[in-house]
Amino acid sequence: MNIKALAARLDHLESRSAIETLISAYANAFDRLDADLLQQIWHQDSTLDLPGFGSAQSRDEILRMAEQSWQQMPHMHHWMANPLIQIDGDSAAGTVAANCLFHDIEQGPVQVSGLYYDRFERRDGEWRFVSRRFELHFLTPLKDWAPVAGSELFKSASIPD
Repeated sequence: MNIKALAARLDHLESRSAIETLISAYANAFDRLDADLLQQIWHQDSTLDLPGFGSAQSRDEILRMAEQSWQQMPHMHHWMANPLIQIDGDSAAGTVAANCLFHDIEQGPVQVSGLYYDRFERRDGEWRFVSRRFELHFLTPLKDWAPVAGSELFKSASIPD
């Protein structure tokens, strides 16, 4: 194996690692209500489409949409799994399964599951999201579900005071 082939393999591994970090940063940013982290993972012209939850056509709109989501669902927990990523130079595409627990202020606790369809680009040496679209598989109310210990205790909508 020559140095050029080795450099290409290393670039592919580093790119994959950077993209997987973006996927994790997305979940952490939403779960921790961290607008600064969320802002860092998108190119300015990126899009986010979450049918039933909102749609945004730029990084600024994504941040506004997140702020609205955090008001509606102040407790979020995303688990991302099974990333399938195809990298082609400075572009990449992939899918990621998601399972989420949310506490919606109107519906109470809900479980959401689906699949993200992602596109990424490396610009000026930085990988970021170009687009993210969610395919909702199910949203299930979790009747009478409420945490009994931990740092995020909240009242379930279905449990009387």
